[in-house]
Amino acid sequence: MAAIYTALIPVPPPQRFTHSITPNISTLRMVTGSNPRMPKTEIRVAQLKEGIAEFYDESSGVWEDIWGDHMHHGFYDKNQDENNNTDHRAAQIRMIEKTLSFAQIPDEPEMPRSVVDVGCGIGGSSRYLATKYGANVKGITLSPMQVARATVLTAAAGLGHRVDFQVADALNQPFPDGQFDLVWSMESGEHMPDKEKFMKELVRVATPKGSIIIVTWCHRDLLPGEVSLKPSEQELLDKICSAFYLPAWCSGADYVNLAQALSLEDIKTTDWSENVAPFWPAVISSALSWRGFMGIFRSGWKTIKGAFAMTLMVKGYKQGLIKFTVITARKPT
Repeated sequence: MAAIYTALIPVPPPQRFTHSITPNISTLRMVTGSNPRMPKTEIRVAQLKEGIAEFYDESSGVWEDIWGDHMHHGFYDKNQDENNNTDHRAAQIRMIEKTLSFAQIPDEPEMPRSVVDVGCGIGGSSRYLATKYGANVKGITLSPMQVARATVLTAAAGLGHRVDFQVADALNQPFPDGQFDLVWSMESGEHMPDKEKFMKELVRVATPKGSIIIVTWCHRDLLPGEVSLKPSEQELLDKICSAFYLPAWCSGADYVNLAQALSLEDIKTTDWSENVAPFWPAVISSALSWRGFMGIFRSGWKTIKGAFAMTLMVKGYKQGLIKFTVITARKPT
């Protein structure tokens, strides 16, 4: 499937867009800077969303230039020899397929026909799912640059009639209730400041019996008797949050509890931390190449700050603090 998908897309080169913030992002900027009556929590959330948008506006081009159109971890098979785990773009496609398999997404005749890609990046997953299932796909992201680039790549792939993108907030999605057979969130949940509201929105836009897939960074589950992470662990996560514009982390168990509270069915979760272990070292290696270094340097300070934090991600995985978590469920009828 990966080979077919690659052959379908004559990918235009990454573009350097002129920075242009859409009205909803510029509104966030005006609100955070000129409304002293706005509650501090709302100000922090607005600033977080603006930071996320600008971070991906800056960094998406250099990521695509080196790693392609899938902006997420790869899945590496622990039973394969090292030579079979060095194709990192293939590992990113494998991540999608492994996730669909874990969630038991059906093939014909019950395959999904309508999909929302929440936190779509430059549309890698959106185009893959549209091609695999013949589905209509909506992608949303806070980054105007990602929407622009995703639209270009989708048109080049001949999928513009079935896949489209817009700037939108995952916590307030611009879709009616019960629209999508498959609700897909690949590494966007970590950016959500309100995990409960995030889950409620995913459930709201799913059809009855629709599948919900969340693949996200979590911290380890707390041990019996623990009420919080260790101070050193929290300090490490705080540094990562500052670099990647993340709010407070939660655990996989927290997501399961939210799914149960929303009466979801067929709830499953797994930890693929060991399967993604080679990913961040590979990203660091690419960043240290001349091409990667110059791309990061040209992209801007937010990207540079994120690059410095990559070693913190490796440290978090090695300590068992960071967990690469998959949560799948179905909406009840």
